[in-house]
Amino acid sequence: MSDGAAALFPGGVGVSGLRVYDWPSADGLCGGSPHVHLVCAEAYVVVGGTGHVQTLTAQGLAETPLGAGAVVWFTPGTIHRLVNTGGDLHIVVVMQNSGLPEAGDAVFTFPPATLADAGAYERAAALRGDPGEAARRRRDLALEGFAELGARVRPGDAGALEDFYRAARDLKAGSLDDWAARWRAGALAAADRTGEQLRRLAEGDWSHLTEAQVRRLDPPDERAHGMCGRLDTYDPSAGRPPGAEPR
Repeated sequence: MSDGAAALFPGGVGVSGLRVYDWPSADGLCGGSPHVHLVCAEAYVVVGGTGHVQTLTAQGLAETPLGAGAVVWFTPGTIHRLVNTGGDLHIVVVMQNSGLPEAGDAVFTFPPATLADAGAYERAAALRGDPGEAARRRRDLALEGFAELGARVRPGDAGALEDFYRAARDLKAGSLDDWAARWRAGALAAADRTGEQLRRLAEGDWSHLTEAQVRRLDPPDERAHGMCGRLDTYDPSAGRPPGAEPR
C-alpha cells in the first residue's frame, strides 16, 4: 500500500470533533452559523449534550433532535443550523469528500446583497481580528439571511431556494476545477482502489492484504473556530504507525 493510500481516511471521508457554540443569538437560541455544502454530504455522531439541527430544503423547514448516541446525516443542498440547548453539545462530524470542505465547499446563508458580491462575502466570512468575535459576527449575519430564506419558504415561495443555490454556485464557480482534482485524488481514488482489490481477489490475488497497515492521529494541538463551533480538525496525512514519533 502506498503512503498516499494509507494517508486517506477510510472511504476518503473527513473527520473532526465539534463542540457547538453556546453563544446566544437574536432569536434566543445558542449555536452555530447556518450554511450549505454544494457537493458534500455530512453526518453527525453525537458524543454528548443535547440540541437539534434546523434544516431547510425544498421539503421545507425541519428540526431534528440531537442527543448522545444519535447519528444524523444529510445530503448536499441541505441548509443547516446547529442549536446547542444544553450548553455542551459535542459531535464527531464525518464529511464526504475529505479535502473539499476544507477547500471551501460551504456557503453561509448571508443576506442576498452579501451573497451577490464576492468581495463582500469574503470579508463577511473571514475571521479577521479576534476569531471569537469574528465568528460570532458572521454567525449573526448568516442568521439574518437564514431568517429571510425561511420567511420566503414558509408560504411556499419556490424561488427562494433557487435564488440562494444560484448565488452559492456563482460564489464557488472558480473552485470547481480544484474540487474535482481533490475528489479524484481522494474519494474517487479510494473507491477505485476497492474495485481493483475486488478484481484481484476474484483472480486469486490477495497480495494487497500483505500490505496492511495501522495508522493513528493525535488530537490537534489547537481548536479552531469553525462555522458551528470549536473544531478539532484531523489531518489524515499526518497519520503514523502507533508508537512512531510525530512528524
